[in-house]
Amino acid sequence: MNRQKFSGVKNSFLQRRYAVSLGRRYVLAAASVVLFSVLGCSQVNTNTSALAQPGLSQPEPSLQKKTVVIDTKIVDANNKFGFKLFSEIAKPDINAKNINVSPTSIAIALAMTYNGANGSTQQAMAKTLELQGISLPELNSAYASLNKQLQNPDENVQLNIANSLWVNQDISLRPDFVQTTSNFYQAKVTNLDFQNVTATSTINDWVKDNTKGKIDKIVDKIEPNQALFLINAIYFNGKWSQEFDKSQTKPQPFYTASGQQKQHPMMSQTGEYRYYENPQFQAVSLPYGKDGKTSLYIFLPKQNSNLKAFSENLNAENWEKWMSNFSKREGAISLPRFQTNYDITLNDTLKALGMGEAFSNKANFSGIGDNLTISQVKHKTFIDVNEEGTEASAVTSVGIVATSLREPQEPFKMIVDRPFFYAIRDNQSKNIWFMGVIVEPA
Repeated sequence: MNRQKFSGVKNSFLQRRYAVSLGRRYVLAAASVVLFSVLGCSQVNTNTSALAQPGLSQPEPSLQKKTVVIDTKIVDANNKFGFKLFSEIAKPDINAKNINVSPTSIAIALAMTYNGANGSTQQAMAKTLELQGISLPELNSAYASLNKQLQNPDENVQLNIANSLWVNQDISLRPDFVQTTSNFYQAKVTNLDFQNVTATSTINDWVKDNTKGKIDKIVDKIEPNQALFLINAIYFNGKWSQEFDKSQTKPQPFYTASGQQKQHPMMSQTGEYRYYENPQFQAVSLPYGKDGKTSLYIFLPKQNSNLKAFSENLNAENWEKWMSNFSKREGAISLPRFQTNYDITLNDTLKALGMGEAFSNKANFSGIGDNLTISQVKHKTFIDVNEEGTEASAVTSVGIVATSLREPQEPFKMIVDRPFFYAIRDNQSKNIWFMGVIVEPA
């Protein structure tokens, strides 16, 4: 591999810094959708009317405007669930294709669904989502606090979380369920005539608006037995704390898992980074915004290792151990510009993680309505990383039918020229927004 461009880094590095140019912001958007429908011609219980009229305006959330303290149990649960989910997805062949998922987006969508689960269905979902021992009031309050705390973490970083509940005008839901999604998840609740040809575009326009156009469609068509759509959108707009100098981007070899060499634009930068290295991998944190409260983490397996070996050790316990070992260190990094789309149906994955009952006729979502079961969970994502920042989006659809001090160290060199793992993490709450692997930058 040609790495002569880094040969002088030891002697010249400490005197050299690339200028930081302020450019346009990049966007990271994630959206999660929960689709509910009713088996056959049956309806959700109409004894109590949860929604009075289309376009129902929402009450203000009953949250006290005080200093918000993040419930670490919920963040820990989200991250544990995220790593379990990722490992199950990657199990068949992690080197087969690029993977990109938003565990937070999926977790929020399923948490709102979890509010309507009862009995053994609730227990199965709690196990899968790592929510054992956490009551519903505690869960919902924690998500409300997380939402409030994490929005707009930096003057140069915007983060917005939006939820909405779209209900067929012929359907009545449990009032408690609607109130919970409204008060704690700040969901916009709207009655809609699902038979009207404009219903699909109305829902998709909300998705497009709340992802700044990065996701323009989540509903292709509305089936006659559809009851409701529950949608979550996450929007992140930030720029690197230190942007990559475009003049330093040069074609360099990238080696795929099969050993094939492909020329690809590689961005280069030097500076002081939070960095960690062990016999298995190198890892670096590339921060966004002025305060670096959110970062892109790159994990590059060593030449004597690979993504498969790395993924076998990737879990919440090891992740926290690795995070605690990052420390400031001078160095140089070469990172490929990469862009990838990802599409997966998560039914089998969630069943393997213990949620099988929620997909069966035994499902109990009586907290939402009668005779409901999950029919399909789909997840689609997009991510683009370049010199100015990161742009990404994710869509998750869940269909429901009824049945310190240190010794001086030499500058590191990190050439990301082979398959690697990445994660986008909020460094204050420790919440992980995105994670994935790149086996071949597009």
